Amino acid sequence: MRWENLTTESDSHSRTADVALFGADAVTTRTFDTPEFRGITFHEVRARSIINRVPGASRMPFEWTVNPYRGCSHACVYCFARKTHSYLDLDTGLGFDSQIVVKVNAPDLLRRQLGSRRWLGEHIAMGTNVDCYQRAEGRYRLMPGILGALRDHANPFSILTKGTLILRDLDLLVQASEVTEVGISVSVGFTDPALWRTVEPGTPSPERRLDAVRTLTEHGIDVGVLMAPVIPFLSDHPAQLRATVRAIAASGATSVTPLVLHLRPGAREWFMAWLGQHHPHLVRRYERLYAEGAYAPKWYQRRITRQVHDLAQEYGIGPARAGMPRRIPEPVEPVDQPVSEPTQLSLI
Repeated sequence: MRWENLTTESDSHSRTADVALFGADAVTTRTFDTPEFRGITFHEVRARSIINRVPGASRMPFEWTVNPYRGCSHACVYCFARKTHSYLDLDTGLGFDSQIVVKVNAPDLLRRQLGSRRWLGEHIAMGTNVDCYQRAEGRYRLMPGILGALRDHANPFSILTKGTLILRDLDLLVQASEVTEVGISVSVGFTDPALWRTVEPGTPSPERRLDAVRTLTEHGIDVGVLMAPVIPFLSDHPAQLRATVRAIAASGATSVTPLVLHLRPGAREWFMAWLGQHHPHLVRRYERLYAEGAYAPKWYQRRITRQVHDLAQEYGIGPARAGMPRRIPEPVEPVDQPVSEPTQLSLI
């Protein structure tokens, strides 16, 4: 493994930097013979830096991140962060799912960096590379210390997660929200249980994630749902989109933001292999849809965004004031129909 490549910049998707975050002599490798961790190897490291700057070319709407883990046992077949495992000479497929790097000193290091006179108290985003509430967090418990440091320094932050383990830290989140800006987003791209079991096998079910949204909102924390990814030809039928948005609205989410599947190198190969195994009839359609690169065509993205926004308005998500009662119509029974080939919209 090229541990020397795990640098401040490479943690933010670049491989060029002068100072490694840790050396090979700082790595301790462990396995745990328990059902939830069977087959997973943990590489415990002592990081030299924990607040990472996002590259200027990134599309992300934030500048600083904290990522206490690398690799993710959620094992989402589409995860864009898979490529980052190649920086360590680790496999971007099964290796990404089962070789987890744990920055065991993250809470102490963050507290020290937040207290530095050089730090200006800018927003910190978490869960942007891999999920900080993946299964490993249940054992290593890094997030309570991280949240405590952010609370004590009144430093604004946000969390994106698929992990219901976030509810363990509910008290800390409430305390932090009393002194600084806290943004929570839960990722729920679809509600189809059969699709979830194959495409996101290590995650809590969409139903459990929406239960977490409900609990957080009941405690006064506004939670948005990132409806991601919308998977072409598998979760984008109008009836599926309606069912997902309706469930999100029923959870009390304050917003819903759709994001169509994107397939960057590293993730693309792994996803297409999965697609060939589970849905071989869709392989050619994906090759055409993603022929121009990692992102679906703009016309397709706009179509999905427009459909989801129309449904959100129908179900009372977004412009409605937080806390207003919502009337949730009865679900419409889906009709089995073949999904037609995507066509170019004449008017966007």
